[in-house]
Amino acid sequence: MPEKLKNSEPFIEDPTIQTSKLRKRAFIGQMLVGGILIFLWEFLTRIGWLDSYYWSSPSTIIRTGWTAITQGTLLQDLAYTSGSTILGFILGTAAGYLLGLSFWWSKLYSRIFEPYMIAFNAIPKLALAPVLVIMFGIGFDSKVILAFLMTIIVAAIAAYSGVQNVDQDLEKMLVSLGAKRRHVFMKVVVPTTIPWIVSILKINISLALAGTIVGEFISSRQGIGRMILYAGQVLNIDLVWVGVVVLSLLSIVMYLGTLWLERALMKGRTPKS
Repeated sequence: MPEKLKNSEPFIEDPTIQTSKLRKRAFIGQMLVGGILIFLWEFLTRIGWLDSYYWSSPSTIIRTGWTAITQGTLLQDLAYTSGSTILGFILGTAAGYLLGLSFWWSKLYSRIFEPYMIAFNAIPKLALAPVLVIMFGIGFDSKVILAFLMTIIVAAIAAYSGVQNVDQDLEKMLVSLGAKRRHVFMKVVVPTTIPWIVSILKINISLALAGTIVGEFISSRQGIGRMILYAGQVLNIDLVWVGVVVLSLLSIVMYLGTLWLERALMKGRTPKS
């Protein structure tokens, strides 16, 4: 009888296998949706339902993009934009994280500077782009600084929110056991705030890319934003679409990069089933 009951129990699949299957199905679904959209875009432009002058077409974009790679500076522009975006993202997120953590050390310090941080976050940083380009030039530095400013306060607010959610009872217990403040900081505060900073990585990478592109729109010698602006000025709509598609692909790659970084930072923190 016990053996029958044992054999009649429903099979429960390993959660890891379920997650893996879900990811595969989601990936297949994403590819199918993307393929259908590209097919419809090409088909509707060929039959004239979409004006090919304004909307171009996937086949024309591919041909124009290949020409921009082999005869133009598309690869150099891509390296320029991605480099300034990634550097600004890393510096801004790291600096913001440290700034947010610093509020744990002094309640007086946090009360003094918190309203200024909130006020600076409310300022549209993109409106400062012309001033920053004038101050730091039209080169690489101004694009990095724009990406930096777009990300630092978001990271600081996330880290500060994590600091405010630190278990105070645990802090008091460690202090009562003889732990110094630096030990509490490293063993309790930092681990508590990591999920908070991880949660805004995807937001920050998109903000950094937006800051870089705006800087390139205003004034730049290189970059995908400069290429799009030039193509628009000479009415080369196909090249404009090449820039838009390249930026879309770049944002996807950067998004996947932040997912990998999230898993690396959160590795070992999620209990295994």
